[in-house]
Amino acid sequence: MVCPCGLITHQNEPVPLKNISVTLSICEFVAGVSATLNYENEEKVPLEVFFVFPMDEDSAVYSFEALVEGKMIVAELQDKAEAHINYEKAIRQGHQAFLLEEDTGSRDIFSCNVGNLPPGSKAALTLKYVQELPLEADGALRYVLPAILNPRYQLSGRPEDSCRITKPVVVPLEDLPYTLSMVATISSQHGIERIQCNCPLSPIEYLGDKTSAQVSLADGHKFDRDVELLIYYSGVHTPSVIVEMGKPTTKTDGLMGDPSAMVSFYPDIPEAQTPMTCGEFVFLMDRSGSMHSPMSKENTSQLRIDAAKETLILLLKSLPIGCYFNIYGFGSSYEAFFQNSVTYSQQTMEEALGRVKLMEADLGGTEILTPLKDIYSKPPIPGHPLQLFVFTDGEVSNTFSVIKEVKSNRLRHRCFSFGIGEGASTSLIKGIARAAGGMAEFITGKERIQSKALRALKWSLQPVVEDVSLSWGLPPGLSANMLSPEQTAIFRGQRLIIYAQLTGTMPPAETTGEVCLKYTLQGKSLENKVTFSLQPKSDANFTIHRLAAKSFLQTKDVGFGETPANDKKDVLRVSIECGVISSHTAFIAINKELNKPVQGPLVHREIPRPVMMGAPVPAMNLRCAGAAPVKYQAIGYGLKKKSLSLKQTSPEMGRADDSTNRTNLETHHTVTGEDPLVQLVSLQKADGSWDLNDSLALVLQMNLENIQAAVPIKSVDSSAWATALAVLWLHSNHKDMKCEWELLERKAVAWIRLHAGSVMQVLMEAATAFLKSPVDPAIFAP
Repeated sequence: MVCPCGLITHQNEPVPLKNISVTLSICEFVAGVSATLNYENEEKVPLEVFFVFPMDEDSAVYSFEALVEGKMIVAELQDKAEAHINYEKAIRQGHQAFLLEEDTGSRDIFSCNVGNLPPGSKAALTLKYVQELPLEADGALRYVLPAILNPRYQLSGRPEDSCRITKPVVVPLEDLPYTLSMVATISSQHGIERIQCNCPLSPIEYLGDKTSAQVSLADGHKFDRDVELLIYYSGVHTPSVIVEMGKPTTKTDGLMGDPSAMVSFYPDIPEAQTPMTCGEFVFLMDRSGSMHSPMSKENTSQLRIDAAKETLILLLKSLPIGCYFNIYGFGSSYEAFFQNSVTYSQQTMEEALGRVKLMEADLGGTEILTPLKDIYSKPPIPGHPLQLFVFTDGEVSNTFSVIKEVKSNRLRHRCFSFGIGEGASTSLIKGIARAAGGMAEFITGKERIQSKALRALKWSLQPVVEDVSLSWGLPPGLSANMLSPEQTAIFRGQRLIIYAQLTGTMPPAETTGEVCLKYTLQGKSLENKVTFSLQPKSDANFTIHRLAAKSFLQTKDVGFGETPANDKKDVLRVSIECGVISSHTAFIAINKELNKPVQGPLVHREIPRPVMMGAPVPAMNLRCAGAAPVKYQAIGYGLKKKSLSLKQTSPEMGRADDSTNRTNLETHHTVTGEDPLVQLVSLQKADGSWDLNDSLALVLQMNLENIQAAVPIKSVDSSAWATALAVLWLHSNHKDMKCEWELLERKAVAWIRLHAGSVMQVLMEAATAFLKSPVDPAIFAP
């Protein structure tokens, strides 16, 4: 079979989409994006072309243009129902027509229709959008150009009314017939420290004393991953206010006519020395078949379900005594470990730990709404506010219904959500976190679920910030109309962005204003202020206005068919006035100036998407004496060279015997795929202590008798000595992963302090000497 230039689908049909070209402009923490889709009809019949592509949920799409045979056609934003009628009418009349819209089931999927593309003709479609860039824990600003669109799981009995994404046309990566190119310009008055990318780049060009830079994707990029840029600025945590000039020709009672302000706060919330010990912690874990995919394209990459299991182990060990917890697994059906949340104790923790180790990605599809309803149906536990942690690769088709359910229960809980792997739905993950005052995290490439989940748990254990309010100090005759949703939750280290419309008479250029963020923490009133110039800056793209409109729409627009009538009216008004697409509007462009209508039957063509080709790792069944078969994956937690090259910290005493334990440990690790860190964590008891036994000696790579003989104070409980050694081992061997074991280590140190009392420092110094650890024992002083 002869392949015509390779530009065919798996059905041997020519593909009209030839390439996607992206121009990215990042200024401070706002990105402006222009994406052009180039089409060419090489067939002898007119075509209707259909293409589905992902986009970040926070993107404010404000422009859609078509360049056809040298003529530019600018699309108009209309009511979606009206746009569909006009599109179908234009097609019937033989006109060229172009339609861009959000998916009816999710805000992070768009579809583009090109109707009546004549034989031999070309069309370049350009869409433009702006978005805020999220701030990572290490200070990096993160931009993601989504390239992977996973199929959304279709609920049983649900009508197929979305953008035909339930059965997408997919081809292997090597057969994908179109290419992607990206050029990015980055600028910051604070200076650029460095830029990182998960894909190969051409050499980075820095300009103007590193206040600007230009990067581009290397030639030959494949759609095997989302393109992710991490940008590190100097002084990224500086609060700021930007005032943008409105459109002079726009009516004054609308959003675009007045100046808009974007306020960035970095609240200086002190860390509580004594975290909360109360709370109901419910972990909702995706166990659908897609969780059996690898975390990334790396050869040694863990399976998502394995990373999820190890995350649950760390979370279980980090919970405080006295709280309540439960774990749910969900797919087409769901399973709860306990009928109701149970008190966290040694018994319940051990039972949960055993069940976590048996978890597999074996529950079919992804139906998250049913287990959510079950969780919310349980009566609240007095004095223990609900903290919900949701882990999923985000492949659902009823996103808006899920968000609506979470939002209706927002007053009784906080929701922390985690998108796992490439292609996770930003609409679902960000939507449920926003609806319940939590935080959203995404884990891609070589990132670890463990670190981001434990950071969220740490936030959830901090005292709740209450009485949040925002006040403006403005000159007489000028007022601020809030466009962002009311803030109900603030977390330590979080960036807070607020949008407002400034109405009234603008003062002289030299006048300043002030914004004050006030809140209460553990009965103490705190505030953060920022002073800013009231001189508005002009921007031809009206970036701040578009982002303000998007913030407003995210509050009111809860999906096509889900938005209440009164809110729909506001959504349509703001969407059409500001030119920002919503679930109720669509861009449409019609070319009526062809010399003659397109003749002949219209042939439908769907543009294929790449499919991630990742074969699952074979599993091994191991049978333990007196136990049912336990399934382990050959690749587990950190199964890399680093995991096996532990520092040799044991003393010379008993070296020959200890070498046997090292051999046993490495053999055990190879067979089970379990890293020594996870083995150590699994041995910790619910109260934070470790028992002195053979299992601990195996992890420490030492002989048990030698460890027992080295107890410095014979009257001290052997568990105190074991716990001291375990804590020192964590600091010595996994300092770079402290964010993952910090909470369980705090629990352990508190336990030593309680049981060793005045001799704790002597114990820690002896442990340091025994392990020959470089750690200064003074760090454990009260």
